[in-house]
Amino acid sequence: MFQSFETQGNRAAGPARLAALRERMAAQGVHGFLVPRGDAHMGETVAARDQRLSWLTGFTGSAGTCAVLVDRAALFIDGRYTIQAREQVDPAFERVAIEKTPLSAWLKTALRPGQRLAYDPWLHGREQVEALERACAEAGAELAPTANLVDAAWPDQPGPPMGALSVHPDALAGEPSAAKRARLGRELAEAARDAAVLTLPDSLAWLLNVRGSDVTRMPAPHAFGLLRADGTATLFVAAAKLTDPVRRHLGNAVEIAAPEALGPALDALAGRTILLDRATCPVWIAHRLEAAGARIDWGQDPCILPKARKNAAELAGARAAHLRDGAALVRFLRWVDETAPTGAMTEIAAVEKLESLRAETGELRDISFDTICGAGPNGAIVHYRVTRDTDRTLVPGELLLVDSGAQYPDGTTDVTRTMATGPAPEGAARAFTLVLKGMIAIAMARWPAGLAGRDIDALARQALWKGGLDYDHGTGHGVGAYLGVHEGPASISRRGLVPLEPGMILSDEPGCYREGEWGIRLEILVAVTPPAVPEGGEREMLGFETLTLAPLDRRLIVPALLDPPERAWLDAYHARVAEALTPLLPDPADRDWLAAACAPLAD
Repeated sequence: MFQSFETQGNRAAGPARLAALRERMAAQGVHGFLVPRGDAHMGETVAARDQRLSWLTGFTGSAGTCAVLVDRAALFIDGRYTIQAREQVDPAFERVAIEKTPLSAWLKTALRPGQRLAYDPWLHGREQVEALERACAEAGAELAPTANLVDAAWPDQPGPPMGALSVHPDALAGEPSAAKRARLGRELAEAARDAAVLTLPDSLAWLLNVRGSDVTRMPAPHAFGLLRADGTATLFVAAAKLTDPVRRHLGNAVEIAAPEALGPALDALAGRTILLDRATCPVWIAHRLEAAGARIDWGQDPCILPKARKNAAELAGARAAHLRDGAALVRFLRWVDETAPTGAMTEIAAVEKLESLRAETGELRDISFDTICGAGPNGAIVHYRVTRDTDRTLVPGELLLVDSGAQYPDGTTDVTRTMATGPAPEGAARAFTLVLKGMIAIAMARWPAGLAGRDIDALARQALWKGGLDYDHGTGHGVGAYLGVHEGPASISRRGLVPLEPGMILSDEPGCYREGEWGIRLEILVAVTPPAVPEGGEREMLGFETLTLAPLDRRLIVPALLDPPERAWLDAYHARVAEALTPLLPDPADRDWLAAACAPLAD
C-alpha cells in the first residue's frame, strides 16, 4: 500500500509544542514566528522533515500558515479545511478563515509597536515577504529573518529525504532535455538575463527529463538548479541521489554540485542579471544574490508555462494513462455497487481495493495524492483523509465520495465519483444533478483565446447558484505529466488569472456539501484543445477534450433537471466510456456492469 491510515497530526501535543516554540522565540529575542505549510522548494508536497505546521498544530491539510505570537497563535486556512481544522487543532490555536481575514490583515491588529516578527527566509517568497513587511510597518513592528525556530524546538525531526532520481524517457517527455534547455536559454538571452535560479522540484524534473522520489505522491527531486542563457545548467543535488544512468543522461552540459555549493555559486554571479520567480523563489536566495552584487530580474520560473503546455507525446501519454485508470475504476465501481449495500464496506477497505486494482495494471508508480474516501458525513469534509481512528462503515442509503488519482509513467490521473448505496438521502439527487450540470458546462465550454480560468469558473456554478447552493473551493487545478497532481500556473477558479492555452490539463470538479450528512463532487480531467471555428461560427475558439473515462452514477441524476444538450453530452460520454473500456475488461461481469452503467439516460 502507498497510503497509510495512521493519524498524522497530534492535536493533544499542540499546547506543549506551542510553549516550546515560544521558549525559542524568547531566546531569539523575537515576539512572533510564522510557520507555513511548505518547504524551501515551495511545492505543495513536503517531506516528513518539513511538516512543521502539522508537528506544531496537528493540522494535516495541504495549505495553511500559523502565526505564533507571545500571547496568541492563529492558524490560517481556506474554506476547504474548515471542518478538518476544527477536528484536528487544539483550541490553543485560533482558526481563521483566510478568505475573510488574510494573514497580513490579522497581523496589522495583532502585532504591537516595537515587536519583532521572525520568519524563515527559506520558506517565504518575495511576494509573501513584501506583504508581511507592509503589515508589520502598519503595526509599527519589524519583520526579521531568522533560522527556523520550529526546527530548534522539534527534538526528533526527521532528516532530509534522499530519494533516488530516475530518467524520464524522451519518448514520454516529447522533447529532449537539451532542446528544452537551449530553447529556454535563448529566451533568457533575449530578455537580457544571464541565468535563472530554479527552485521548484517539478520544474527541474521537467527541464532535465528526470523524476525523483524524495516525497510521496510527487515524482520530483528535492534539488536546486541554475539555468544559463547558453543552455547549460548546474544541478545542486546530493550525490547519493544520482545513479550512473541519470549521470549519463544529464551529460556534460549539466554540472552536478552539492546542495551546499548553492550559496557560493550565487556569490559568483556578481554583476550578472538573474531571473527569480517572485512567487516561488525563497527570499534567502534573493538576499544572497543582492549581497553578492547581482542584479535580480523578478519574473516567472521559465519552466512554468512550457511545462503546463503539454506536447503531443505528453497528451498521448495522458490518454493512455486514463484508459488504464478507467478500467481499474470500472472494476472498483462495480465492487462498490455490490459491496456497499451489504453494510460490510469501510472507507479504508474502499481505499485499499482501489489502490490494489490500480496496482494490478503493472504500471502504478504511486497514488497522486492520498485518496479522499468519505462515507456519509465524512464526504462533506472536502479534503478528508481516512485514518484508523476515523474509519467509517458505509451505511446503506448513504453517499460515498471517492476522490483519487494515480501516478503512471505516462501520465497523472485525478478523478472523483460520488455514488449511492440505496435510496438517496434527502436533497442529494437534486444537488448531484446540479453539480453534474456544472461539470458538463465546463466540459462543453468554448471561449476565445486570452481568457483565463476566472472567466469560465462561473459556468460550473450557475446551476448551483440558481438552486441556492455553492462550494467553497476552486472548480479546477492544473495537472502535470507524471508530475504534480496540482500544477500551476493555470486554474479554473476566481483566482485563475493565467490565460488557458492549448495542451494545458486541468480538473473540472464542482461540488456541493451538506455538513454532517453528505458530500458530492464530480471530477474529470480535461485538456485545452487548439483554436478552431465552431460550426456556423466566425471566430476561433478554444475548448476542452475530456480525458477521464469512468461512469457517473445515473441513479443520482434527476433527468428533468438536465436540458437536451446536457443529456446529449452525458449519453455521448457514457457511450465513449463503454466503447473505450470494454476491451480492457476481461471479466464478463465487469463488461455487463459497465454496459448497464453507461446506458442512455431514461426519463
